[in-house]
Amino acid sequence: MMVTCEQMKLAEDRLFATGVVAEDLMEKAGKACAQAIRQFFPTAGSATLYVGKGNNGGDALVVGRELLKTGWRVDMVLSGESSQMTSLAAKKLGEFEQQVARGFSAVQPSQGGCASIVVDGLLGIGARGPLRGIIAERSAQLAHQRTGSSAVCFAIDIPSGVDGDLGIPYPGAVVADFTLSIAAIKGGIVKDAAIDHVGRIVQIALPEIEFGEFAGEAQVLNSSLLAPLLQRRDFAFHKGRAGRVSILAGSRGLTGAAALASMAALHGGAGLVTLYVEPAIYDIVAITAAAEVMVKPLASIADIAGDGADVLALGPGLGDATFVPDLLPWILNEARPMVVDADALNLLARSDGALSRLAEHGKARLLTPHPGEMLRLFSGASTCVDRLEVVQQFIEQYDFQGVLLYKGARTLVAATGQKTAINSTGHPGMATGGVGDVLTGLCAALIAQGYSLYDAACLGSWLIGRSAERAVYDGGESAESLTAGMIASGLGGAFEDLRRRVF
Repeated sequence: MMVTCEQMKLAEDRLFATGVVAEDLMEKAGKACAQAIRQFFPTAGSATLYVGKGNNGGDALVVGRELLKTGWRVDMVLSGESSQMTSLAAKKLGEFEQQVARGFSAVQPSQGGCASIVVDGLLGIGARGPLRGIIAERSAQLAHQRTGSSAVCFAIDIPSGVDGDLGIPYPGAVVADFTLSIAAIKGGIVKDAAIDHVGRIVQIALPEIEFGEFAGEAQVLNSSLLAPLLQRRDFAFHKGRAGRVSILAGSRGLTGAAALASMAALHGGAGLVTLYVEPAIYDIVAITAAAEVMVKPLASIADIAGDGADVLALGPGLGDATFVPDLLPWILNEARPMVVDADALNLLARSDGALSRLAEHGKARLLTPHPGEMLRLFSGASTCVDRLEVVQQFIEQYDFQGVLLYKGARTLVAATGQKTAINSTGHPGMATGGVGDVLTGLCAALIAQGYSLYDAACLGSWLIGRSAERAVYDGGESAESLTAGMIASGLGGAFEDLRRRVF
């Protein structure tokens, strides 16, 4: 659910009018935020709370109190005297101080190698304009701690200094690694301008708050939304029912793309995966591909046309594909669903009128461009204000009946008649070659298992992002060390996290 700041206030006021008290919501929100922090950092570490005078500061104090209970070392930095705080925030300050004074800790603090985090509770969604006075000083202090000691920043509801509706980061705005958006996603935090200040979006559910008529045209993907889509396999399930994927990928010097796409299709649940490659690289790919993948040299498109696959994927590392002279007509006319990526997208972009013809034919196509490929495909992308506008204009201009998956730090999924989906998972370590190839193979596997193109694109985006997170936060990798192969091999854990509805 995405709302404006005004809609958020109206929904809260409507709830309070029924007799629900603000403190109850603050307690639930703060406890859920602490749980989210522990998901990413399960070993207790140290936390510094940056506490504002309003209820956002109260939320942060509840977070700190809950972290104390699980062995965290927690201190705080206030932005004024307690007498200046709202009554509710002041009450939470008193409770926090009492707990610290008692030395309450359910678990002994961990030693060495622990997480170091800062919690931004300075300002809420109602604030506008540049940070001033003591708030500006505290934000600068937070930024120094984040950079100087490599602390990870969790912003409560919104990073202080970011406009909740426009996404504008005002001077001095907090740079968060995670934003714990309470009850509903505020529209500003998904804007392009806000990405580097917002980081990973975590939606903190508060079912008591009903938004009803405020439903918008876009939605942020999370586990609660996607988990009900996951299929369960009965005991007699067999590989034929898991679907057959055929992939056309790779070229001289780009054989890894083919291996990664096919590996992801396997780890994405496909029953049978066939990888077609240029004859000149067959020997290399046959050795490097997973043992479970059937590797075949492609003599002509006819080899794939009659192979019985449920879904086709093409483009990763394909190069100019001169060895497949009939590739473009096949993309336009093949009846089976197809994931079109990388060099296959470039082929569409080089061919005048190809996208219009593809739209006219109405075939089931999932296009997966990154920003550079999108600019080549759709000249209108250069004049759009933000990425949401790019995908919406693309769908409208071409009356596109397939699905567009626009890759990036906030991957977008758009289709006619569907809400534009904004992915929430991911990690900067995904900025490495081959991740797009993994996404292609994963989406193809999901489609082969019976998911719609739109659902497969949404699931695939969330799953590879979550796999990347797991590798870093649970697997000992870093932004520098993470590879596409690690993401592909970690998909099993991501599927399980989705079933368990982790944040």
